[in-house]
Amino acid sequence: MRGLGPFLRDAWRLALPYYRSEERWAARGLLAAIVTLNLLLVAINVQFSYWNRAFYDALQAKDLTAFWELLLLWRSDDKGFMPGFCGLAAVYILLSIYRTYLSQWLRINWRRWMTERLLADWLSERAYWRMALTAEASGFGTDNPDQRIADDLRDFADDTLSLSLGLLSSLVTLFSFITILWTLSGPVTLLGLTVPGYMVWVCLLYAAAGTALSHAIGRPLALLNFRQQRVEADFRFGLARLRENLEGIALYGGEAQERAAAQSRFAAVVGNFRQIMDRTKLLNAFTAGFDQIAVIFPLVVAAPRYFAGEITFGVLMQTTGAFRSVESSMAYFVHAYSSIAAWRATVTRLAAFRAAIETVRVAPSGVIRAASGSSDYTLQGVTLTLPDGRVLLDRQDLTVPAGAWVALGGRSGTGKSTLLRAMAGLWPFGSGRIGQAAGKSLFLPQRPYFPLGTLRHAVCYPEGVAAHGDAEVRAALVACGLEHLVPALDREESWSQRLSGGEQQRLAIARALLARPDWLFLDEATASLDPESEAELYALLRARLPAATIVSIAHRPTVAALHDRRILLEETRISPLP
Repeated sequence: MRGLGPFLRDAWRLALPYYRSEERWAARGLLAAIVTLNLLLVAINVQFSYWNRAFYDALQAKDLTAFWELLLLWRSDDKGFMPGFCGLAAVYILLSIYRTYLSQWLRINWRRWMTERLLADWLSERAYWRMALTAEASGFGTDNPDQRIADDLRDFADDTLSLSLGLLSSLVTLFSFITILWTLSGPVTLLGLTVPGYMVWVCLLYAAAGTALSHAIGRPLALLNFRQQRVEADFRFGLARLRENLEGIALYGGEAQERAAAQSRFAAVVGNFRQIMDRTKLLNAFTAGFDQIAVIFPLVVAAPRYFAGEITFGVLMQTTGAFRSVESSMAYFVHAYSSIAAWRATVTRLAAFRAAIETVRVAPSGVIRAASGSSDYTLQGVTLTLPDGRVLLDRQDLTVPAGAWVALGGRSGTGKSTLLRAMAGLWPFGSGRIGQAAGKSLFLPQRPYFPLGTLRHAVCYPEGVAAHGDAEVRAALVACGLEHLVPALDREESWSQRLSGGEQQRLAIARALLARPDWLFLDEATASLDPESEAELYALLRARLPAATIVSIAHRPTVAALHDRRILLEETRISPLP
């Protein structure tokens, strides 16, 4: 874990942008209202301190009139005006209700704003993809982005607000009650030395000792909470992967391996949580003892003055209450230590995630991709490497003319898919220049992506459902041999599991028919189909997209034969074939 200074800077950088954003006035207004309500609650507590003094004095004097006045209405005498308990309690309850309500309002607004911005940063300029390619072996800063966005942002907004307001309330309470305690405690003489406000000094020593001991006991919790968030996310991610690949696991009969892997990940969850339990047990044992002693400690310290007749029973109770308020404020970190440890882990994870996004967004791409200024795709001196440095293509030139149908061939591992990724602007490893042709490009991978939602949403992706009329969508499905799916267009299912591999690839071709790209790149996008079906779909593309340029990765000779030109990738070079 990072030091305190860097950690606080990270927390500040995460929190500040919202209060400087386009929503700053609403955010600041809500925060100011919440702070005001917190200050008013402290003021009510101060008033309760004086009410307790008057009430207990009335009990000691057996003054029934004062008892009922202080309880139900108010009391006014030579000592001044004192509101009754019912009025004070009603105001306190009202302030508490609206403090909670406004706090929840600010939290959800803050979380919404941060979620929108972090999602935009993660998805823009394909930062998510580059992070996946350049992830460290440890995964620090890039692991489980779903948890960072869904859980960590929620916890950050909640914990930052509650801890900061708690600290503010503690400080205001401290300064409000320390004057009362100083006035009530009076001086004490020890070894011939008169110490004024001795209860304040006793309270300070008591709280300082408690804070130091709680820090010594609870310090490992920050790292343990950080680890717990990560192992929980790893376990959840593993289960999600299992759910997404049910058919493959079932066909392989891999249940035993999946169970063992899930149990291993969950064992990490249990093991780390048990360490948290042990450390929390020690911290709770200390905190419980500290709080219990704090109940009786001020009475023991102030009792000699009461029994000596120097103070009344009401003053004794007010002194005890003031002592506990001051002690609780001074010992804020004792009671909030577990929450602070969890908050620190959240801040560390979010700061690392943001740093990873910023790093990949500013990192220069070795392969420059820009408009070619012509109707052709061009490669000029392009070198493509894997993240480990292995060269796939070495300073190669290539021109793909508009309107041509080009088949890319070569052995597995020679860089065919990597070349398509580079042409799509997805591959940062290498050098050279790729000239992007004018017009609309569409890339179809071997395994189509299916967004959550209806089948209509899946067919129209990446465009919205409003981009294509109902008749157009239905016609595209029928043309691709998926007429049996037309009645299910507006049904929500897990379509990536519901459809076979061949059906998924047919649906991807239907997407191409709807999108009508000028350039269509297919990375074995029909590999799950039989040769006859492949030929039918390529004929469909030629008929429906007559002006489009088709670039296909083709391992089968039957697919290559459907194209006008063939290019072979081998031994780091590109070789045109007749």
